[in-house]
Amino acid sequence: MRARFYTCDVFTNQLFGGNPLAVFPDASGIPESALQSIAREFNLSETVFVYPPQQHDHTKRLRIFTPAAELPFAGHPTIGAAHALATLGRVPLRGAETKIVFEEGVGPVPVLIRAIDGKPTFAQLTAAQAPEIGPPTPGRSAIADVLGLEAADIQGGMTAPQGVSCGLPFLIVPLKDRDAVRRAHVRMDHWESSVKSYWAPQILVFSRDAERDGADLHVRVFVPGLSVPEDPATGSAATALGAYLAARDTQADGTLQWVAEQGVEMGRPSVLEIVVEKVGGEIRSVKVGGETVMVSEGEIETGS
Repeated sequence: MRARFYTCDVFTNQLFGGNPLAVFPDASGIPESALQSIAREFNLSETVFVYPPQQHDHTKRLRIFTPAAELPFAGHPTIGAAHALATLGRVPLRGAETKIVFEEGVGPVPVLIRAIDGKPTFAQLTAAQAPEIGPPTPGRSAIADVLGLEAADIQGGMTAPQGVSCGLPFLIVPLKDRDAVRRAHVRMDHWESSVKSYWAPQILVFSRDAERDGADLHVRVFVPGLSVPEDPATGSAATALGAYLAARDTQADGTLQWVAEQGVEMGRPSVLEIVVEKVGGEIRSVKVGGETVMVSEGEIETGS
């Protein structure tokens, strides 16, 4: 059997930027045993398989795979799938804004699609889970050893590293400047001895001195445990980062917004827009959005 796929670049408006994604818009006929093998064959950070929803008031059901494992939630497959399905007419657009709901392992994920002249231009997801804070992290020296940095490169105090999840846990590590972010790299022996067993083994590093006009944060994400040494754009990590930043912001009510640049060091610049709503000092919602570009289409043998 052959299955049709499309690829797109997510969190960018430029071909060959952002984070590439393979989308199977109708995966119902693909054998369960082939899903992980197909994701490994594409060898992208994620491949998404689309199914009819299990609940009639939802839009589609998504299953998301890295080359190594299935994920309960991921941002760039959610955003990319919304754009691809809208482009293909699998999700009807209703004017300038269309609200849909994807079923994912983490639960229902609301997505807003913006369109101009009947064509999707932007998609924004709302994290299905409220922010969750992990247990105390490894010490700054241990994290610095993992990242090939000095302990002094890592912020402390109220801006110290923290494990945060809005569906997928990440170790958020604030660094002193963009140069430290650029120098960061995962030393696998140190990662395996300290961070691999931590509640959030995926690592996001960031600084507040972005290089792109209009950007607020310079970000890199390392996911060695899922066969993704570095990811050029990571929506699930951006939701965790938004929760981390909002919890430290003195504003008790209203909308907080940040624009994060990611993938610069990989030659795949990406832009992720983060929006957090706070009421009475509590985080009520975390949203991440961006643009997507369709790239290719084809068919693959599924082995059945």
